[in-house]
Formats: sequence, C-alpha cells, structure tokens
Amino acid sequence: MSKPIETIGVIKETRPDENRTPLIPEHIENIKSNYPNLNVVVQPSKNRCFSDDEYKNKGAEINEDLSNCSIIFGVKEIDTDVLMNNKTYVFFSHTYKLNKETLNNAQGTPGMDKKELLKSVLEKKIKLIDYENIRDKNSSRYLGFGRFAGIVGCYNTLNLCLELFNKQPLARAHRINSYERLISNLKNLYFPYMKILVTGDGRVAKGVIEVLKQTNIKEVSKEKFQNDNFDNPVFCNLETKDYVESNLNKEFDLNHFIQYPKEYKSCALKYLKSANVLISAHYWDPASPKIFEKNDIEKLNDLKVIGDITCDVDGSVPTTIKSTTIDHPNFYINKETFEETNEIENSLAIMSVDNLPAELPRESSMEFGNGIVNEVIPFMLGIDDGRILNATITQDGRFLDKYSYLKEYIDSK
Repeated sequence: MSKPIETIGVIKETRPDENRTPLIPEHIENIKSNYPNLNVVVQPSKNRCFSDDEYKNKGAEINEDLSNCSIIFGVKEIDTDVLMNNKTYVFFSHTYKLNKETLNNAQGTPGMDKKELLKSVLEKKIKLIDYENIRDKNSSRYLGFGRFAGIVGCYNTLNLCLELFNKQPLARAHRINSYERLISNLKNLYFPYMKILVTGDGRVAKGVIEVLKQTNIKEVSKEKFQNDNFDNPVFCNLETKDYVESNLNKEFDLNHFIQYPKEYKSCALKYLKSANVLISAHYWDPASPKIFEKNDIEKLNDLKVIGDITCDVDGSVPTTIKSTTIDHPNFYINKETFEETNEIENSLAIMSVDNLPAELPRESSMEFGNGIVNEVIPFMLGIDDGRILNATITQDGRFLDKYSYLKEYIDSK
C-alpha cells in the first residue's frame, strides 16, 4: 500500500543554461496512471525543454507555488532562498564527495556554495536525497545522465579536434538538439589521423564509445595503442583495471579499489604518452589517484586535446582548472605554467563543460526520468529496499550516519 503522499512537485531550474527536467510530460501521465490519488505540480518555466502546455496536456497542474508538495524533484542544485522547510527534495547536490580538504573538487553549478547549501538544508530540516547515491547492492547507480554526458562530451571533443586541425567544425550539439542528427553528422565525416585514449567503463565511457563507433575512428587494443603506428585515426578504451594498480603489487580488485582507493596509483602514463587526445570518462573520488600528475605533462609531448567529461575541477585531470559552459566549452592552458592562455602554441586544449546532457535535453531527460519512474518513485511511495535511505544525506536537521563526515566540512573555515 502506498504512503499517504498527495502531491509531488517538479521545480524549475534556476541555472540559465540548464533546460533539462527530471520528469517529462509522458512521465507525469505514467505516474498519474499508476498513482490515481497523486497530484503532480510542475512549476512553470520558459527555459525548460518541454513547454508548460505539454505538461498540462498530460495531467500536470502548472503552478508557481509548490508549498503543498511533500516531495520536490529537480535536476541541479536548488538555490537556498527557494528551499522550503520540512520538505523532501531530490536533486544532484554534488555534496557527498566534499570534505574540508576537497572543497574545489565538487562538480555542479559554478558559484553555488555547497557549504551554504548544506547549512540551509539542515536549518530548514529538509530531507535531502541525492540521485547520485541511489544505488544497488553493487554500488551501481540506478539512474543518471551519464550516457548522454558521454555522447555529447565525445562529440564536443571531436569538434575541438577539428578546430585544431584546421578542419571545418560541425554544428554545435545544442544547436542540433537531436541525437539522431548528431550521429548522422559524424557518420558523414572523415577524421584525420589521431590516437584517442578513453578512460572509464561506466555509463559515461559507454556513451563515448557509442559515438566513436559511428565514425571512421577504429578501436584498437591497449597494447597496439601503446606500441604501434597507424595510418588512420584510432581509439583505445582503458577500464579501471587498466589505469590504476595496487601500491602493494597486489592483483587488481575493483571492490577493494572502491573501498580503499588510497592504496592504488595511476598506471595510465604509459598509454597517455602515445595519445593525442584524452577523453576522461571515468568515475573519480577525491581519495583516488589522479589519472596523471602535473609534473607528468612534460612527458606527454603528443597530447594536444583533453575532453574532461568527468569535470572535477583540480580533480582526476589536473589540467581541468575550471569548468566551462555550453556557450564557451573550450579553453587553453599553458603546459608549463598551467595557467589559462590565448596562445595555442605549447598549450593544451581543454573541453570541460559540466552539464553536457543539457545539450540534448529532451532525450537525456526522457532517459533520466525513466529511472525516476521505475527505480525511485515506487520505493519512495511504497516500501524502500534501502536504496532511498542510502541516498538520504540529511533528515530532521541532521546528517544521516553515512554522511556525518559532512558536518566537519560545513564547520570548517
């Protein structure tokens, strides 16, 4: 039997370049069909990728006021001044990786003060549930925008390569606004010689590889990538076991690495030395080793482009000194000073957009919302198998035990 929750809400995103939504109109129709007594209120938005009328036509109430909603869904961090007391909010807070040493490693909205966000959530006794931590028993996420981050991030990186090679760049992904047309553009293009290294084995990396396999860029083994020369463009995918290794020369164990990342070091340098392009698509935790260190850059003479889809500032990829925007996706850094520069000579071109799926908002929102409908709402309104509790960061003005370390972070100066 469902819990007596009468109304859920969909908040409008406040970030100017954020047009995604956690639930599309068809999801509202599905929810109302499965939960006839449940009302769904959608805040009006001129920026959202679906119109207010599209939601209204599927049974949603369009209302600026969400005060009657018990549960409110969003995508990115919510401004503290609109957070309401004693509500349940579900969104990407980008806070669980934080501690006082890793303040700069947080993803999320530029300018959003994570410390103030958490303080506000506690003061208002909000139940904060983070999508990123809704996981199964194997720690795999039930939902995410990762596939589309990989798709768009790969497309943007290839576009940056075309610019550097003085080729005609493709139309920007957000201008195309269609996965099918994006892929069609790539299929009709012949890329020049380059060696692309892709790191990761999750949703993001799979999205990258999905795009690369639609081009003339052929996949090769890591051994061939490291040692052979080619006439045509190639790519190689490094899984976690390929780019990190035990400090104690033990056999790699993924579960052990997840639990004890400090006991591992990067071994990616031998492959990076052969790469012209790095597409960083792997999950990173602040306790994990960086894919390479700053002082390694002098050994990477052939590396010209980095597409950092993970976009952890000063994180796994030390050249990511800032996140970029959809309108201005790329920047250059001097290889010696690690400072941003306008000079292309002796520099690295970096693509580090932090909300890549927003360039294909309708399709990415549909896939993400499918996860909410199938893997989240039934366990919030019915019996929780632990996935919701494990993703609950705060409740009743306190951090849950799993996230108690965040108290030290918000108390730090």
